[in-house]
Amino acid sequence: MLESMDLSMVNWARAQFALTAMYHWLFVPLTLGITWIIAFFHTIYVKTGNEEWKRLTKFWMKLFGINFAIGVATGIILEFEFGTNWSNYSWMVGDIFGAPLAIEGIFAFFLEATFFAVMFFGWNRVSKGFHLFSTWMVAVGSNMSAVWILVANAWMQYPVGQAFNPDTARFEMQSFAEVAFSPYAINKFTHATSSSMLTAALFIISISSWYLLRGRHQLMAKRSIIVAAVLGVLASIFTIVNGDESAYEIAQVQPMKLAAIEGLYEGTMNPGVVALGIVNRDKQVFDNKDPFLFEIQIPHVLGLMANRSFNSFVPGMKDLVYGNPDYDILGSAQKMVRGKQAIASLDAYRQAKKSGDEEAAGTHLAAFNETKEFLGYGYLTTPEEAVPPVALSFYSFHVMVVLGSLFPLIFLVYLYFAKKGTLEQKKWLLGFGTITYFLGIIAGQAGWIVAEVGRQPWSIQGLLPVTIARTNLTAGTVQTTFFIFLFLFTALLIAEISIMLKQISIGPEEN
Repeated sequence: MLESMDLSMVNWARAQFALTAMYHWLFVPLTLGITWIIAFFHTIYVKTGNEEWKRLTKFWMKLFGINFAIGVATGIILEFEFGTNWSNYSWMVGDIFGAPLAIEGIFAFFLEATFFAVMFFGWNRVSKGFHLFSTWMVAVGSNMSAVWILVANAWMQYPVGQAFNPDTARFEMQSFAEVAFSPYAINKFTHATSSSMLTAALFIISISSWYLLRGRHQLMAKRSIIVAAVLGVLASIFTIVNGDESAYEIAQVQPMKLAAIEGLYEGTMNPGVVALGIVNRDKQVFDNKDPFLFEIQIPHVLGLMANRSFNSFVPGMKDLVYGNPDYDILGSAQKMVRGKQAIASLDAYRQAKKSGDEEAAGTHLAAFNETKEFLGYGYLTTPEEAVPPVALSFYSFHVMVVLGSLFPLIFLVYLYFAKKGTLEQKKWLLGFGTITYFLGIIAGQAGWIVAEVGRQPWSIQGLLPVTIARTNLTAGTVQTTFFIFLFLFTALLIAEISIMLKQISIGPEEN
């Protein structure tokens, strides 16, 4: 089967999904984060009755609306791609994966959409209390949408609450609670939403800094900066703490991803974290070349991050590919053998069922059950295929960590000069502040590269390789739609930037 597979189609399908997801994530963090900040602005207006806070709220609300509309368009296309390019995936895990997506569409989206119109058009038409309630419910609805999308993605990374049905060749849900409340799902949601709040705070600081540099709307800009910076500091701290917890979860359920993002080929006791390094791209998991051309390590920290212990063994990629009996680590090489046995037993079981030989079917089913957890590995062609792209995983992770560590410092500096009353005089800070939003976007994109590239070659971790999840299409078909989507998404992005810049240039409504 694999020998006749058009792998170029798989690569184009991967590229198309990555294109769509990365464009979509340009809009999503701002939508998730700025709704909460707008709700805080709106609350201050209702509490104080100060019309300046009303102008401020309506201005940021308008920019949110522009971003929201474009983000919805890219998100819808992203969900359709599961059926067009990954039909085997949709068939085999649709019973599980479809549930959170359905909840997202039926519950969260309608909750968000119901109050969306009231938030935008309810000024002076409904009571202040109900209008404020609607603004908060838009924030809740937006993030509830994210909950179920992130639950679905977390299940792909850590597939719990499911069982394989040998009669239908499908993975079926056994426990919705396990899927929805797995530690991986909780960490993914909290990390994504807190980092989105951080990104939205940077968006507000970038635009407000631009206004201060030009001497426009100074009171609005300074008030916006203070609220955004306070929330940004809190979001930054939470993101860093939660990021550490996410790294611990990765070490427990995706050790290959952890090894890749740290460039760890050889497992060792008490390994250090690579703070800075240049990856040796010629390094292979089976050779003895140095993994880095240059590196600076922080000693012993990786063991603490991975196992909450300074005295622990952290497996490297070599251990996870070829196995390490000293630490009872089963490598992908050994798992492939058992996976092929599982495939053979499954085929024999289905043939026996088809011919009506129940005794043989029972024997083959028992053999299958002994090795079914390794089923996905039976479709790999080489043990080394289980290693994700190391350089891309390593650099993306470290870009995310460096920028994530920088952001709380930026917020604190803004708060310091705002408290001193000299913020508008710090041209160097305001000039740097105008680009901080783009740094937030880069950090968010890097985080998703770590999450998705780091789990390759799996569409479902350990269960379903992407080569099996594909649709039976030609590479040319997917290639054509790739460039169509590239054109459409770029046009949408240009449209959003143009509309945003026009509204920013106009500024908030004058009294």
